[in-house]
Amino acid sequence: MTQTLGRLELAALLAVARLGDGAYGLPVRQDLSDRAGRDYSVGAIYTTLQRLETKGLLTSRASDPLPVRGGRSRRLFSVTGAGARAIRDAQQEAAAMWAGMGSAIRTRPT
Repeated sequence: MTQTLGRLELAALLAVARLGDGAYGLPVRQDLSDRAGRDYSVGAIYTTLQRLETKGLLTSRASDPLPVRGGRSRRLFSVTGAGARAIRDAQQEAAAMWAGMGSAIRTRPT
């Protein structure tokens, strides 16, 4: 069954895939900001990552605490098999939608 993903969900899933196992919120946010050219709130990123985990597209685990006094652990995310399939499905869907566009996307007068 193909899951419907929102734009930010797909972007976050792709960011975790690019960053590899052990990706966490701030590098995901930076990757998205760099690629999209816009700033995302930390809350939006963590909410999206949690939603992807609930959908079974990501898994997470707590890291060891950081080696500083009072160091906190990080929530590390990894793409699941279902997440990898969702990425492939989204890529195929986008390719099908773009197929045959050619000259149809030339700038048109307004």
